[in-house]
Amino acid sequence: MLSWDDEAAAAPRQPQLPAGAAGDESTAEQVALRVNADDKRIINGKTDVNQLVPFKYKWAWDKYLAGCANHWMPQEVNMQRDIELWKNPNGLSEDERRLVKRNLGFFVTADSLAANNIVLGTYRHITAPECRQYLLRQAFEEAIHTHAYQYIVESLGLDEQEIFNAYNEIKSIRDKDQFLIPFIDTLTDPAFTTGTIENDQKLLKSLIVFACLMEGLFFYVGFTQILALGRQNKMMGAAEQYQYILRDESMHCNFGIDLINTIKLENPQLWTPAFREEIKALFLKAVELEYAYAEDTMPRGVLGLNATMFKGYLRFIANRRAVQIGLEPLFDQDENPFPWMSEMIDLKKERNFFETRVTEYQTGGALNWD
Repeated sequence: MLSWDDEAAAAPRQPQLPAGAAGDESTAEQVALRVNADDKRIINGKTDVNQLVPFKYKWAWDKYLAGCANHWMPQEVNMQRDIELWKNPNGLSEDERRLVKRNLGFFVTADSLAANNIVLGTYRHITAPECRQYLLRQAFEEAIHTHAYQYIVESLGLDEQEIFNAYNEIKSIRDKDQFLIPFIDTLTDPAFTTGTIENDQKLLKSLIVFACLMEGLFFYVGFTQILALGRQNKMMGAAEQYQYILRDESMHCNFGIDLINTIKLENPQLWTPAFREEIKALFLKAVELEYAYAEDTMPRGVLGLNATMFKGYLRFIANRRAVQIGLEPLFDQDENPFPWMSEMIDLKKERNFFETRVTEYQTGGALNWD
């Protein structure tokens, strides 16, 4: 755990204000310290991280506002039908039960890993206050997601020890988390600082792994499976919560991609051919790991789905993420075998997709699924 001194050493420097003149009048020296938006940088910035405005990265502030407007809480979702279905010996097949438990086994800790990476790592190294503001909102949303999965586990009366330890005990889950943990360890190391090409590339690599591969790829087999259950009028409460989590994660992914592309724009020296090859290799490994997870969760096929169908889907998603950060497509196969998933992400909805009840959780405006 970071000590206060460690955190202070790792955090962006706070400008030291000169002693003010008597009264309320600002001195010329104080006025000179006011932030100029043009001087802001996503990383290695020298401007005061406590001065939110004037904005330079308005897109980050807009995403923060959209996240706040999309606020929801798990306990607002009625789980009674799920509980009755789960307790009914004939309610779900064994394959469907396996799928649900494997899903929860991955997700109950995945969002905690994401939150740790933000709070203990990424946040310390981002020097644009607008982006920091969104990261604070994102960290809270990760906590809500962990709460949602816990709420489902508790509602169904599952063995909490079994589910929460799955990331240690189930190989397909453990392998995905072991892929991610080194990138968390890099940024949470108290001795890690940006400012060199090598370390700035390490930060950029971590951002790509979490935005494009964790939230942008590793979540999609599980989301598709649970939402497919909901489309068949099964596990409706869980599917409803996954629906809102998918909306949040889509925004996290989009924010991360904007962050990555802005860092690239401000620091073109980082985007070398060798670095791009490293990123491509990580994409290929992530697709391999997520496909292994699909095989483990659906050994015989279920819900009209099978692991082979996900091979094309994962390649489609990987190509999309690669292009979004300026890489060439990695696979020839780029068609989406689950067009209804795109509808869930991309369309604006004011009712829950499964027609159970009105689920307008925004504090204002219409739901934004972009």
